[in-house]
Amino acid sequence: MFDAVTVIIPALNEEASLPLVLADLPAVGQTIVVDNGSSDATAEVAARCGATVVQEPQRGYGAACLRGLAAVDDGIRQGAPPPRAIVFLDGDYSDHPELLPQLAAPVLQDRADLVLGSRLTGRREPGAMPAQSVFGNRLACFLMRRLFGATYTDLGPFRAIGYGPLCRLAMTDRDYGWTIEMQIKAVRAGLRICEIPVPYRRRVGRSKISGTVAGSIRAGGKILWTIAKYGWRRAPRTRG
Repeated sequence: MFDAVTVIIPALNEEASLPLVLADLPAVGQTIVVDNGSSDATAEVAARCGATVVQEPQRGYGAACLRGLAAVDDGIRQGAPPPRAIVFLDGDYSDHPELLPQLAAPVLQDRADLVLGSRLTGRREPGAMPAQSVFGNRLACFLMRRLFGATYTDLGPFRAIGYGPLCRLAMTDRDYGWTIEMQIKAVRAGLRICEIPVPYRRRVGRSKISGTVAGSIRAGGKILWTIAKYGWRRAPRTRG
């Protein structure tokens, strides 16, 4: 059933955590690890574990996700069948890869276009999400509810989306705004969206975002800027 799923894992210096992530991941059609300019053996470890490794030297979460999607498109042009669903998953072992079937099944069964794993409605290990991350996620969801009528509870990175709907969203953000850009565009595009609670644990190693004051400020600023940008921009008219 999950042969039609492609998993994209952005990774920056995750040589210690990637073997755990890939070992817990159920069998899928393809797993792509995007090495986002690591200085350790991230790429070598991922390849040894059976993942397809592509390089994206420009740092940024969105840049890595876009490079993973470009690799999918390259494969299709070379004759590979298009995946039915794309699953995005972090490489730091904070998510639970074994729960992929719960996220992907609604997309594969045509019951949803986008399925988000909500950490804020799931069970969080103590210390897994710093207070500033919890506050920032709740604020972003509140603003999306007021501006776009969205009912999200989280900006969690563990998510599944249909390949066709994802292509239609025309994603562009190359750093911290990627997840919220997808969620705003999904609402405006009228996608069928659902959330499921997912557990969340302390990551292996130090977070590049919430683990530093500067990273938290940059991420929070970009998220708020993205909300403001789409909030001021009128939604495109749809033809009846």
